[in-house]
Amino acid sequence: MKIMVARSAGFCFGVNRAVEMVNELLDQGKKVCTLGPIIHNPQTLEQLAARGVTIVESPDFVPADSTMVIRSHGVSQAVYDSLLEKKTEFANATCPFVTKIHNIVSKASAEGKTVLIAGDSHHPEVEGIRGHCSGNCYVFKNAAELQNMMDHFPINREESLCVVAQTTFSVSEWENCLEIIKRVYTNATIFDTICNATAKRQSEAEFLSRQCDAMIVIGGRESSNTAKLRDVCMKNCTTYLIETADELPLAALKESECIGITAGASTPASIIKEVLDTMSEINEGAGQNLMENNAEGNFEEMLEESLKNLNTDEKVHGVVVGITPSEVYVDVGRKQAGFIPAAELSADPNVRPEDVVKVGDEMDLLIMRTNDQEGTIMLSKKRLDAAKGWETVTAAEENEAVLTGVVTEVIKGGVIAVTNGVRIFIPASQATASRGDALEDLLKKEVNFRIIEVNRGRRRAVGSIRSVLKDARKAQAEKFWETAEEGKEYTGVVKSLTAYGAFVDLGGIDGMIHISELSWGRIKHPSEVVNVGDTVKVYIKGLDQEKGKISLGYKRAEDNPWEVLKRDYPVGTVCDATIVGMTAFGAFARIIPGIDGLIHISQIADHRIEKPQDVLKVNDVVKAKITEVDFDKKRVSLSIRALLEPVEQTEEVPAE
Repeated sequence: MKIMVARSAGFCFGVNRAVEMVNELLDQGKKVCTLGPIIHNPQTLEQLAARGVTIVESPDFVPADSTMVIRSHGVSQAVYDSLLEKKTEFANATCPFVTKIHNIVSKASAEGKTVLIAGDSHHPEVEGIRGHCSGNCYVFKNAAELQNMMDHFPINREESLCVVAQTTFSVSEWENCLEIIKRVYTNATIFDTICNATAKRQSEAEFLSRQCDAMIVIGGRESSNTAKLRDVCMKNCTTYLIETADELPLAALKESECIGITAGASTPASIIKEVLDTMSEINEGAGQNLMENNAEGNFEEMLEESLKNLNTDEKVHGVVVGITPSEVYVDVGRKQAGFIPAAELSADPNVRPEDVVKVGDEMDLLIMRTNDQEGTIMLSKKRLDAAKGWETVTAAEENEAVLTGVVTEVIKGGVIAVTNGVRIFIPASQATASRGDALEDLLKKEVNFRIIEVNRGRRRAVGSIRSVLKDARKAQAEKFWETAEEGKEYTGVVKSLTAYGAFVDLGGIDGMIHISELSWGRIKHPSEVVNVGDTVKVYIKGLDQEKGKISLGYKRAEDNPWEVLKRDYPVGTVCDATIVGMTAFGAFARIIPGIDGLIHISQIADHRIEKPQDVLKVNDVVKAKITEVDFDKKRVSLSIRALLEPVEQTEEVPAE
C-alpha cells in the first residue's frame, strides 16, 4: 500500500494563532470564553473546555470576570462597538487575512461601492465581513447562485463593484464566478482573498485525489474548509471524512493500493499523527514497508513537513517603503509585494508601526505566507526577533544574567515585559520591591530582571524584577554604611507611615523619622506633615549598624518657633493673635504655630471684668502686644489693654 500525505495538512496560521492566544490567556490565570467555538474541531474544544474555557453566543453573555476571545473568523463592526460600550475585556484572534477583507469592504462601502461576497452566508466569517459593509452587499455561494442573483436583483453594469471571497472558498468555484463577473461588470474591482493556505491545500487535495484510489480527509464536520477539501476529493476518488483515527474505515482501505491523506486548517497535529500511526500499523500488519512504498519519505518526515507553515524557515532582507496604522510595506527584492501586519511587527501589542520603523529602514524578516495569486508575501519581524532573542533568554537563565526590557502589559497575576523580542511573564510577587506596590506604575517602563524559570518546550519564560532590586538595594546599603555618620543630610522618599513615625527610603536602606521629629508642634499622625511618595530632606540623628536601625531628623532648628519668635517677634511687637483657650485667670492666644501666649485677665480690657468670657471667645482674632518673653521657661505674656486708649475722667466741680 502506498500512502501519500499532503504537505499542507494541519493547522493554518490563523487557527493556530487563535488557539495559542486562548492557551496563553489560560496560562496567565485568566478566565476565558470564546465568541462561538474557537475552532471547528471537537477534540480541541474538549481539551479547552477541560481547562475552563466556555463558549458564548453574544457579548451580552460574557461573564464579568472573563476575557472574551474573538476567533479567527472575525466579527462585525457592531460586535466591536458592543464590546467597547460594555467595556468588556477581549482579545482579538481574527486572522490577518480576514482582517484584510474587513478593511477592503469597509473602504469600498465608504466609497459608495456595492460589495459582492463569495461564500456561505451563514458562515461566521461571512457574517463578520457583511458587518463591515455600510452600503449594499450581496452574498453568493457558487456561480449558479451568482447568476440567479444577477437575474433577479440586477445591478447596473456601470456601477462600481467590489468583489471579495471567503478565505476558505472553493478555488475552482471562485474561478467560475469570476468568469461571470468579468463578463458582465466592467467596473468591478476584484480582490482574490482566498487564503493562500486554503488555495494550496485544495490544490494538493485535487492532485492527490487524482493519483489515489481513496482519500482520507481529517477534520471537524463543522469545518468549512474541511468540507471543501472533501468536495474537491470526491470528484476524483472515494473519499472519507473522519474526525479521529477511530473513524478510519480500515477494512475498506485495505483494498486500496494508494491512499491520500489531507487535513483541514483546524485539525491538530496530534490527530494527524494518530491517523498516520494507525495507517502505519495497517502496512506493518500486511508486511509492507512504508519507506519503500512511499516515494514521499517516511511518516515522521512527512508529518514534520505537513505541519510546517509555507516558507516559515525562509528569511529575507527588506527595506521599508510604506507605513499604515495596520501594516508596514516592505520591498524584499521579489515580484510579490511584502507586508508586515502590525501584530507581526513587535512583541509589544500596544506599539504603533510608525513608532517602530520608518521609511528606508532595513531589516531581516521571516516569510509567513506567500500568495502568488494576490502577489503578496506576509512577513514577520516579531517572530525572527523572538527566535534570536530566545537564545539570549535561555542563556540568561543559565548564567543568571540581568536582562533589560519594557513592561508592555499589566495582566492578572503580574506583568508582561518584552526583551529581545521575547515576552516574559513576571508574577506580581516578583514584579516589585514590596508586595503592596502598584503594578500599573511599571507600565511602559524599562525594567531589569532575571530569568528564574524557562519552559523550553513551550518557549515561555518567567522573570523576576525583585531579584535585581534586592541585589541593588543590598549594594546600596553597603555603600551607605561606609559613609553614614550622624548629622549627615540625605534626600529620601517616604515609603510608609505608622502611628509613631514615617519610614524613608534613603536609597537601598530605610530610616525612620519619629513622630516627635516631624513637627515642632504637636501632631496626632505623621500624615499631617508628610505622605507616602513625598521627597523629603532628612539628617541622621542616630545609627545602630548592628541592628540596622537609622534614626532620622526632619524638623530644622531654624524652623523652631521659639527661634522664629526671637527673630521676628521681639518684646513690644503688636500681632494678630487667635484665642485658643480660656482659664479663670486669663486667655491663651496663638501668636505663631507652636507658641501660645497668656493674656492675663487684667490685660484683656481697660476696665474690671469678672471672667475672660465676658469679652472674648475661642477663635476670636485680637490685636495684642507682646509684653514679656521668657525663653528659658517658654512663656510669653500678651496684653490687649496696652493697645486701648485710656478712658478720660471728667473733673468734678465743687458745689458752692
